[in-house]
Amino acid sequence: MAMMNAKQYEDSLRKLKLNVYMFGKKVENVVDDPIIRPSMNAVAATYECAHQAEYEDLMTAKSHLTGRKINRFTHIHQSTEDLVKKSKMGRLLGSLTACCFQRCVGMDTLNALSMTTYDIDKKYGTEYNKRFLAFLAYVQEKDLTCDGAMTDPKGDRSKPPHQQADPDLFLHVVEERKDGIVVRGAKCHQTGAVNSHEIIVMPTISLRQDDKDYAICFALPSDAQGITYILGRQSCDTRKLEPGMMDRGNQFYGGHEALVVFDNVFVPWERVFMYKEWDFAGQLVEQFASYHRQSYACKAGVGDVLIGATQCIAEYNGVQGASHVKDKIIEMNHLNETLFCGSLACAAEGHKEPSGTYYVHTLLANVCKQNVTRFPFEIARLAQDVAGGLMVTLPSEQDFRSPEIGKWMEKYYKGNPKVPTEYRMRILRLIENLTLGTAAVGYLTESMHGAGSPQAQRIMIARQVNMDLKKKTAKKLSGIPENE
Repeated sequence: MAMMNAKQYEDSLRKLKLNVYMFGKKVENVVDDPIIRPSMNAVAATYECAHQAEYEDLMTAKSHLTGRKINRFTHIHQSTEDLVKKSKMGRLLGSLTACCFQRCVGMDTLNALSMTTYDIDKKYGTEYNKRFLAFLAYVQEKDLTCDGAMTDPKGDRSKPPHQQADPDLFLHVVEERKDGIVVRGAKCHQTGAVNSHEIIVMPTISLRQDDKDYAICFALPSDAQGITYILGRQSCDTRKLEPGMMDRGNQFYGGHEALVVFDNVFVPWERVFMYKEWDFAGQLVEQFASYHRQSYACKAGVGDVLIGATQCIAEYNGVQGASHVKDKIIEMNHLNETLFCGSLACAAEGHKEPSGTYYVHTLLANVCKQNVTRFPFEIARLAQDVAGGLMVTLPSEQDFRSPEIGKWMEKYYKGNPKVPTEYRMRILRLIENLTLGTAAVGYLTESMHGAGSPQAQRIMIARQVNMDLKKKTAKKLSGIPENE
């Protein structure tokens, strides 16, 4: 099968029988639901761009399994060039959609599994890598979107999985059969879950032997029996139910997250990639997290949009010539490019693992993500500063269209006389969407907590830095004997 385009992707979702709930009710038509639809559009963009000649180099790759051209989101990195292109692809799509386009987590899961399954097999003589490669070939052949499901509810954070009052707070095996296993639990904060064809479950933390029943990794069709999706709320989400489009901010795209519940779900052995190898859980978590921390190049793409919107509103407000406004926009660009530098650096300094997969530089990937936990918030603050208070006091589009009061909005919300009032309102709504509304989930909250909390990166930075070498160099240049 050739790579899907956007229409084929949409059609493929219509064939799924997902069990989805939102606002306490079952969603019968997931694809056309007005709240979910913008997130589907964002994923569809990753398919459509792969067919556009100007983006082909970044959006496609050659499969190391078949030699055929595939969507890069299903590719296993074969060089540092692949890793660099991944970063550039993330920024590109972030700038085209101004939101989370949801496929990075699946791509990062596939690449992490290509390494961890190989290493488990080498130690224990298992056949996980063979199973994984068969699954990968299927994903590439069908051009599927995968949801990487890592984050468990965790319950009492001071206790490991086996000591939880409720064992289901970490997803675990409840039954072993000849033909497979049965699992129960949940995965939280699942980005793009209901837009995915497959869901790949991984452990969420490093584990010890007492927690071996939680050391499981597997893949299932997203509509497998026993899986339920509960959509999360986002700020301003019900604006998508209102007449008109202006108040949405982003007219076309969005994102979503979901709680995914596994209620005694059966997994056949051929779809199991880790089973009680507790000593490899930490490796899988670390490898996935490092890849995913590189993926935050997408925030530089969203930042491009926010900076562009900020420049527009400065011009629409008539303050583009003010020195302090110019300086704030320069600072926004400085911070945004710094984010991108980190993603490119960890890619360019990547290396080949025994499995043949190229892996990012772990220290630099964590530094990249540590910057992402900070800089988008400052970029957003500066955008709000330049935009002014009207961003949050602006009446609705319905007021603007009203035959009775619309004339007053047209008159009193006019800024630069050369710019239509409506354009000013639209840009303000976009800035609101990116910094406070539905897109802020992807741009700000996800920047903070996605791919692990800020403290998780700081722990990894402490582990990866070669402090002994730094001390040795300092002592040498100070004339202190090395053995002191």
